[in-house]
Amino acid sequence: MEGHVNLDEHTGPDRNEDPERKQTPGPAPAQGAGLEPSPEGSDAGRPGVDTRPLQARPDGAKGVASRTEGADLAHGDGAPIQHQRALVPRGRHARPSRPDRPGGDGEHRLQERMGTTDRADKFYDEQVLDRLNLRMREFAARQEMFFLATSDRHGECDNTFRAGPPGFIQVLDDRTLAYPEYRGNGVLASLGNIQENPHVGILMIDFLQDRIGLHVNGRARIVPDDAMRRARPDLPVDPVPGRRAQLWVEVTVEEAYIHCAKHIPHLQKVPARGGRAWGTDDHKRKGGDFFGAAAEAANRAPYQGPRREDGVPPSWEREGTEVWQREAERVLATAARQQGASAEEEPFRGWFC
Repeated sequence: MEGHVNLDEHTGPDRNEDPERKQTPGPAPAQGAGLEPSPEGSDAGRPGVDTRPLQARPDGAKGVASRTEGADLAHGDGAPIQHQRALVPRGRHARPSRPDRPGGDGEHRLQERMGTTDRADKFYDEQVLDRLNLRMREFAARQEMFFLATSDRHGECDNTFRAGPPGFIQVLDDRTLAYPEYRGNGVLASLGNIQENPHVGILMIDFLQDRIGLHVNGRARIVPDDAMRRARPDLPVDPVPGRRAQLWVEVTVEEAYIHCAKHIPHLQKVPARGGRAWGTDDHKRKGGDFFGAAAEAANRAPYQGPRREDGVPPSWEREGTEVWQREAERVLATAARQQGASAEEEPFRGWFC
């Protein structure tokens, strides 16, 4: 899809700006501007690096653990944009012992240790798809919210919430979803992660009607609104100013499967007092200082985040590996003892019991 936006250089007017807030419009963004990461860490021009889409590679090239495959961003001229390398846990990229089994080696090893391989295989065989079937597409198209998991190139994770009117999740086909990015707090954490590492996890839960959930895992790319509308002329235009997207996130589906109903509460929708404040900058309507963090800011020590260095594996892949492994062995041994002491496992009775 043509035309992508550089998040670091975008100076155009914000169409989700609070209508009551006065702002001097900036110049319109240049058409076809590219969403480019910093050149550091890029594979562009490196010998021996396969930059073809994952589907076009030979089987032996699919297990490159540190490459952020699949974002498929492009310059206005159609040339692919190379992404920075992502340090993510190797277990999720290693080929499973049985190629036809979904999931990663880590979960497969735990299934063997916990004696749940047969149950897992039943779930894989019956419930895990590589696309959205008709009922999944219908379910996604009527949702009003979902949870989004992303991580940066270091494997540092973030989980967030997205909401909109029914239909804000666009089901483009059985392998593609898209959702709009509305005006937020300006941090752009999820979009920044996607720019570095395209792998995303979406969880939609219907608390109101069906009391069921749908997982969608896949690869995401960021598309500006004008480029999305050129490619999808039938895309609806939301009449609410705070719900007018500047960007869309398009997700190529790799896994789709059910989330069991048994622990999902049944909720009831009530009208919001004063209506929803889409796109507002009003401090109180956004929730105020609910957790008291702003009130403590003057007396708080400077933020000490994790040290991140490009090219350095995360802590769990360095000195902490043995510690993590010993703790995992201890937990598994305890679970095995408890499982042995319990009564014989009940026979499988379906996914909704």
